[in-house]
Amino acid sequence: MMNHTWKTQYRISPGTVIKGKWHSKQYVIIKELGFGANGVVYLAKHNDTQIALKMSDNSMSITSEVNVLKSFAKVQGPPTLGPSLFDVDDWHSSYGRLSYYAMEYIHGPDLLAFIQKKGKAWVPVLFLQLLSDLDKLHENGWVFGDLKPENLIVTGPPPTIRCIDVGGTTIQGRAIKEFTEFYDRGYWGLGSRKADRGYDLFAVAMMMINTAYPQRLTKTTGGLAQLKEAIRQKPELKRFEKVILKALQGHYQTAGQMRVDLLAAMSDQKNSHNSTKTAGVSTAGSKRPAMQQAAGGGPMSRQQYRKKKKKSGWMEFFFISIVLCVLYSMYIFLKLL
Repeated sequence: MMNHTWKTQYRISPGTVIKGKWHSKQYVIIKELGFGANGVVYLAKHNDTQIALKMSDNSMSITSEVNVLKSFAKVQGPPTLGPSLFDVDDWHSSYGRLSYYAMEYIHGPDLLAFIQKKGKAWVPVLFLQLLSDLDKLHENGWVFGDLKPENLIVTGPPPTIRCIDVGGTTIQGRAIKEFTEFYDRGYWGLGSRKADRGYDLFAVAMMMINTAYPQRLTKTTGGLAQLKEAIRQKPELKRFEKVILKALQGHYQTAGQMRVDLLAAMSDQKNSHNSTKTAGVSTAGSKRPAMQQAAGGGPMSRQQYRKKKKKSGWMEFFFISIVLCVLYSMYIFLKLL
């Protein structure tokens, strides 16, 4: 396992040429991008293409992450949640043998930076996409593990969540390899550090809370009570309170279930807003249940009721589509400014 002395022990300067022992491909180091428990990621150039190069003195950790990236590529169509893998090799340097892999360089703001710049209306849209990707990852037997905004980049257009660090990804059933306390259910006393779907969904809920508290909450009493109070103090979180609390308590079996509830919460908010706008023009006679009211004032048949219910479902679908289109249009407009 890497430790924090690696960065100073193996300092690789910009301009250094990395030549693979087995494939003989050459990479020129441009700058350091990030440092973690299992290695350092550099921005490098191969021919005229910029790539990200992760290097470590732990070949086992490199092999594990390479297997994760290969798994991502198998279960998801382009673009995958994680970066595309280009090359895996060893470099015999003055420090000895170092293992590395070259991957796609994903450029853009991290999740919180994007939301702070473009607006919190993007929160449910981006989290719907993330939950869809996690559902596919979980179906293939993996748990992301160290899920946090710093590891998620928003690229585009169209805005798309991509992951830049798969070092914490763990096979389901094993112990979580890497975690960050704020997003860890064990830290909050709400579960174990076993790699299961609920572990990732807890982290998703904490990231939603993080969007309203960019500096993160300071743990005081801990547990569900503190988090529930934090949710209720922010209107943008309170609208999704039921979804967040269910994820914090481990009540979801799959990411798909959480995604469905998040969609429903978005729809409920729209319907509530419309009801408030029309409340002032309602008459006393219009308060009868929908099953008892028809267009002409008489009883509504079962067939009429079913048609009305079906129409309501289509309205929800169109609402979600319109929200996505408006947000994307705003994104394109701001890009052109």
